[in-house]
Parts: sequence; C-alpha cells; structure tokens
Amino acid sequence: MKKVAVIGAGLGGLSAAISLATKGYSVELFEKNNHCGGKLMPYELGTHKFDFGPNTITMPDVFKQVFALASENPDDYVTFKKLNVHTRNSFADGSHFDFTSDRSLMKNQLVELDSFGEAHYDSFIKEITRLYTLSEKHFFYKTFQSYTDYLSPTLGKALLQVRPYESLYHFFSRYFQKKEVLEAFSRYATYIGSSPYVSPATFAMIAYLELVQGVYYIEGGNVQLAKAYEKVARKLGITIHLNTKVTKMNVTNKKITSLVLNDAKTAAFDEVVMNADLLKAYPELIHEDNRPHFTNKKRDKYQPSISAFVILAGLSHRNKGLLHHNVFFSRDYEKEFNDLFQSGSYSWEPTIYISNSSYTDQSQSPDGDNLFILVNAPALHQDGELGVDPEAYKQMIYDQLEKRGVQIRDFLVEEKVITPKDIEEKFGAYRGALYGLASNKKIDAFLRPSNFAKDIVNLSFVGGSTHPGGGSPMVVISGLNVAHALGNRL
Repeated sequence: MKKVAVIGAGLGGLSAAISLATKGYSVELFEKNNHCGGKLMPYELGTHKFDFGPNTITMPDVFKQVFALASENPDDYVTFKKLNVHTRNSFADGSHFDFTSDRSLMKNQLVELDSFGEAHYDSFIKEITRLYTLSEKHFFYKTFQSYTDYLSPTLGKALLQVRPYESLYHFFSRYFQKKEVLEAFSRYATYIGSSPYVSPATFAMIAYLELVQGVYYIEGGNVQLAKAYEKVARKLGITIHLNTKVTKMNVTNKKITSLVLNDAKTAAFDEVVMNADLLKAYPELIHEDNRPHFTNKKRDKYQPSISAFVILAGLSHRNKGLLHHNVFFSRDYEKEFNDLFQSGSYSWEPTIYISNSSYTDQSQSPDGDNLFILVNAPALHQDGELGVDPEAYKQMIYDQLEKRGVQIRDFLVEEKVITPKDIEEKFGAYRGALYGLASNKKIDAFLRPSNFAKDIVNLSFVGGSTHPGGGSPMVVISGLNVAHALGNRL
C-alpha cells in the first residue's frame, strides 16, 4: 500500500488526507499544533467562545463534498445555518447598509442609499453570477502542473471573460455610485488579502457567494467543521500526529526520501502533501540547492497578503445594533490600502470588522457579547518587526468603536490580543500574512504557485498560498484537487 504524508492539518490538509484515504492509500497527518483545523482554531476566555479562523462560511456544498467522499452524512456532524441579514456595514456619516441574499431587501435599501445602484442591482447580480460560473468551471477544480496547462484555448478565452484587466473597485463603480456603498462591496478584496483598487474584477465573484448563495454559520461555532473532519479522518484510519513538527525533508535525486520530525525521528513516504504556507515552509524544510525553481530570491519577490490585528473581547453586556457580522468603515478607505501595501504601515483610522457569533448562537457566549475584532494589518516587515505598539493600537480601536456606539471598556471581562507576529509563529504564516499571496499583481491572481513542486517529483502543495487561492472553501478544493491528481498518479 502506498504511503502518503500530509504536513499540516488545516482544512486543505484534512480534505486531502480524507480524499486520499478513501482511495485506499495509507495516510499519516503531521500537525505542529495541538489541534486540527489550522487557523480555524477555537479560543475560550471564561464563558466566551471564539473562532479565530474563518468567521464567515460560504459554499457549504464544498465542505459537504469531503463527507460524501468518505460515505458520511454531513448532517451527522455539522449543521449549517443560513444567516438572513448577515453583515451590517456602518459608515462614518451614521448610515448603514445591511448585506443579505434577499434581493428585494437589498434593492429596498438601495432606493434610499443609492438609487443608481437600485436600478442596476439586477444587472450586477447577473454579472457576478457569470463571473462565478466561469471561475468554477475553468479554475477551481483544475490543477495547473506546468505553464502548458495555461495554454488551452478554452482556458484563454475564459480568462479574457472574467475581467482580468479591470480593478475590483472600478467594476463595482459600474453598478453603484455612492462612495459608502462602493466601499462596502469593495471590502470583498480583503477576503483574499488584497486591495480593491488594484486586484482584478474577477474577484467580484465573492459577492456572488454572499449575495446569491448566502452566508452560513455552523452551530456550536465554525470550528465544529475542523473537529468533524478530524473525526472522519480518524474513522478512515488516518494516523494524526498532533504536536509533531516536520523540521526537514531529506531529498535525493529530486525525491523526498524521508521526513525529519521534531524528536529527531525520521519517516519515509511515497508522496508528501504540504499543507503549510508555501512561502515559509518550503524554504525552511528543503535546502535551496534542491529547489532551483523556487529560490529564496524568488520567494522574496512575492507580495504577501495583508495580516490582521485581532482582539478577542468578552463582555458582560450585549450591544444593541450589532449583527453576527459588522463592519465599521473609516472615512478614507483608499488611504487604508495605500498604508497597508505601499507604506507597509498600520492605519490609525482603520475599518474595523466585528464578528459577534453570540448574536446567532448564545451558547457561544451566554453572559454577553463575544466580540472578535479584526483590523487589517500590513504583513510583518522583512526584518520581522511588528511596526506598532499593540497596547496603543488596541486602545485606539476601542476609542474608534466607542465613538461609533459599541461599548466595550465598561463591560470588558475577558480580553486577548493577537498580532501578525502571533499569526506567523502559531500558523507558520510567511510574514504573518493571512492568505499567503496577495492578488494585487495579475500574475499572482491568476498564476499562483503550482500545486506540484517543479524540482521534487513526490511533493505537492495545498492551501491558500497555492492554486486556487485563499479562503476556506478554496483551500478545501485545493486538497481535493491534489488528492485526485495523486490518486491518478499512484
């Protein structure tokens, strides 16, 4: 029986491991942390529970595919609950715009907010549906193993049809006019760690996911998905090694011959799937001489995505007006992205995201709000410096929120701050970037690093830093894609 090692038990690694096990391969999963799920990690502070990882769940059918491969019923493991009005976008002028997949409710709001947008909303939905359909058909479920895979005439035609040369912000301005409304839609660029002012309009398809398919929450916390995948994996006989870090890959004649573990033991496998940040783990685990197509110099040319400055705040009070997802926009949204990507600095009047899952599920925080507060942060400097005083920055965020009517300090009973440095250390994220590569450059948006190493015949990659990209549904798809290709190879 062929043996496969999967390094990293994030959602991509779990989906690859489960898929490979269903094909009859012996699979072992190595995870340096004490939990499965990667960034989909639980925190408990007193009676307040938080999900660090994806707070927003879309594309539930993708997650269900993994259960189906294992002949398991997803309903026996997780319950996806659709949120009707899922996100409240609040603006500096005091107005707000609630996002929902209810088209009539969206249009009714736009009558007051942006009459041009109301008149063009149906056309907007039609176009983002087209973008999504093309992307799903031609990009999501394919593995691009060499540049020749990109030379298909069908693929070339599809690429030209998904607006690769238009910016996301410009695309939205075709359908909406009010500045605040445009910024609410433009925030979708942050889902891939990028700027709406330069990333391709192709990613308007993310709006389709939320505004047509809808936004979901998993009862008991989104972390239940990772726990469910772990149960399925163990049921399939996959050996999971928690608190076990792979420190090196030995390579001979362009093939990995063994893995070296943190206890100095070695293990040999026929194939290795790496579900770790490609930009950080690949150079750390394999000597540069063995990867001439991915030198350290080449790695340093990639632009990392944005990171995050996160506060977990458990309150003894419930703030009226907060929904499950909330965004408080700054006065100058474009300046924020100039600060993040051009200056590599923190914004001191940032847009602030809050997830308050107890709005939907009070079992997550029975005594008051469980506020997951996130501000976009620049990737760490090349020298590893954070670039901000965490305490001062936290206090500024509290100041900004309290000015916008969110009461925190008087009711704060639990608190934890997570910086890009923490993200880099805990999750092995290159320069603390949350989504691997930014999609500000077209080559990084459409020609992400391949799922298969060019220099090593039995090494493949899954996760947000490779194809098809960042976000929990995409990393699960990457795991399924690689497992399918390896199944054919083996």
